[in-house]
Amino acid sequence: MNILCPLCNEKSYILYEGKQRYYQCKNCYGIFVDRVDLLDKDQEIDVYTQHDIDTDDKGYRTFVSPITGSILKDFRANHLGLDFGAGRSRIISAVLSDSDYVVENYDPLFFDDKKLLKQKYDFISSCEVIEHFFEPYKEFSLLKSMMKNGSKLYLMSEVYHDDIDFEKWYYKNDPTHVFFYHEKTFRWIQEEFGFSSVDIYKRLIIFENLKI
Repeated sequence: MNILCPLCNEKSYILYEGKQRYYQCKNCYGIFVDRVDLLDKDQEIDVYTQHDIDTDDKGYRTFVSPITGSILKDFRANHLGLDFGAGRSRIISAVLSDSDYVVENYDPLFFDDKKLLKQKYDFISSCEVIEHFFEPYKEFSLLKSMMKNGSKLYLMSEVYHDDIDFEKWYYKNDPTHVFFYHEKTFRWIQEEFGFSSVDIYKRLIIFENLKI
């Protein structure tokens, strides 16, 4: 049975079937969960609220440091940022506020202020969020629409490689992880949405918006 990829809308094929059924697209190389296996909103919230991490926790701050360190290097405190999918902890803005950066927080489950989605930003962060996208094409379209010329989009997610044994891959075991990205998937996103560049540093992915 062929199912259309929620990112590029091309035919995809079963990659693995366990507690959930996973398909891989042969066009953009994205991997996604069958829609019948997606959690509902209440189930998602139940999973997310099991993780209550203190923003002062050094380990948590170290974990997000690839994003926060890059922002501190690339932008100044007078630049406006958005943390998309901030979660209850709002860790990115908490870390950057120590250096007087202004970062708005948006999360569709916990901080659903849609006025924030009508603005444009110098930088956008999204840490361990994109793997939760039910509709990744829609979400990347939204992210691109909020970026100023010369802005950057900082993402963190585990990147899938061909040498990974998917059956044993720990990252799929979280039931809220529903779309996984190959390096080729990010190249497809760059071309489709008109980003001027994409750089991948292990878990850190940085898209730069076209400078005009």
